[in-house]
Parts: sequence; structure tokens; C-alpha cells
Amino acid sequence: MNDEKLLLEVCADSLENALTAQSAGARRIEFCSGLPEGGLTPSFAQIRGAREKLSSSKLYVLIRPRSGDFLYNAGEFEIIKSDIHFCGVCGCDGVVIGILNPDGTVDTERCRELVKIAKDYEMGVTFHRAFDRSNDLFQAMEDIIDLGCERILTSGGRDTAIEGADTLRQLIEKAGDRIIIMPGAGVTPENAVELIQKTGLRELHGTFRSRFPSKMQYKNAELSHPGDEYSLLLTDAKKIKSVLNIQSNS
Repeated sequence: MNDEKLLLEVCADSLENALTAQSAGARRIEFCSGLPEGGLTPSFAQIRGAREKLSSSKLYVLIRPRSGDFLYNAGEFEIIKSDIHFCGVCGCDGVVIGILNPDGTVDTERCRELVKIAKDYEMGVTFHRAFDRSNDLFQAMEDIIDLGCERILTSGGRDTAIEGADTLRQLIEKAGDRIIIMPGAGVTPENAVELIQKTGLRELHGTFRSRFPSKMQYKNAELSHPGDEYSLLLTDAKKIKSVLNIQSNS
């Protein structure tokens, strides 16, 4: 990476986690719900609350109506459009979208409609990791550039960004200044330096969570696996600060 300051985006699945990420120095929040399902659109109340509370971090909302594939029917597409309109009305900084065709190409027709809605509200657009499910990453990138998206969140078509580092570097080099390629998936303070060195990235995405004990005092031992409900995966400010300190310590 050059001397440009690293822009860190943190994926947060609650208002509390978003505020933690902001206080730790994250310059942008990808706001969602349902992280165990890969991330879903948060409720209107959560979006409104995040917009009211976040001041120094930009707020980008994940627009994904369900888990599973990125092939949406007509009803789901209407929901996606409505969610983008709501984000615009709330004054969000951007949205995170992605729709594919059955053959694994980018659904440019419907994505173009979504980008237009977002831009009507002066919101930016990130294309999410549906990109990694496309049948040709480099052609998909060209299609997404043509749509007018700002960036692509990607692991280079692999399970983690470290595994896809070689492809990520190729994508970043081919993209040039036309679009930002933002590596994400499996990013930790321990592997961030390696990822930066291997890819030349300018922006980095991660959840940076740790497990913290619940404050519940009563625990029903008769229920199976009660421990799963008596701890919480929360955004860890120490992990965020550790990643942000990489550049200043190098």
C-alpha cells in the first residue's frame, strides 16, 4: 500500500456494534443484521437509529432481503428497491447491493435500476460479495464499473481474502482508479499486514468481533447448548485499533 491512509470499513450487526466501531476509528460502517446468515438488511428502526447516532463514520446499509443465493424474484426485487428508498429518505451515505443472473453473470439491468435509485438520493453504492459467486470475476468487475458502483467487496472468489490475495491483487491492478476493490472475509489483526502487502489494497473490510460473556445471571441448564445464548459476539474496539495502527507502526 502507498502512503495513503488505510480506510477501514467495519461490518456491524447492531447499533451498539456500529457505535463501538465508530469510536475505535472505523471510517465507514456496513450496517446489517443476521451475520450468521451472511448478512441481511437491518430493520427500519435500526437503520434510522444508526443514522441518528453515527456522526463521524459513514453509514452504508446492506440491502439483502434473505439468505441464500443472489437470484431474486419480482417480489424480492420490489422489497430491495423499497429498502433503498428508505435508506435514502433517512439520509444514509450509501447502500450495499448485488444481484446475479442464473448463469452467474451480474444482473446489470436490475442492478442499474438500484444504482439509479441510490444516486437519486446522492448515496454511494458498493457491490457486495455476490461478486465472488460470479462466473468471471474480471468481466463482472467491468460490468460493475459500467453500472457506476464505487467499490466491490470481495475475497477474490475464495472463502477468505488471504486465500484470494493473488486474485485480489490482479483485480486491484486491473481496476486502477476506475473502482475500489475492497478485500474482505476472514480479515483479522493477525493477517491484515500480509493482506495489505500482497494486494496493495486501499480499503479493508472486516467484522473484527470477539466473544464476550452475557450479563445474564440465570442460566437454564435443562436447555441444550445453553452457552450459545450466554455469550455475545461483539465488535472489538481493540481489534479495530490494532488494524488501524498497522500503518502508523510501519
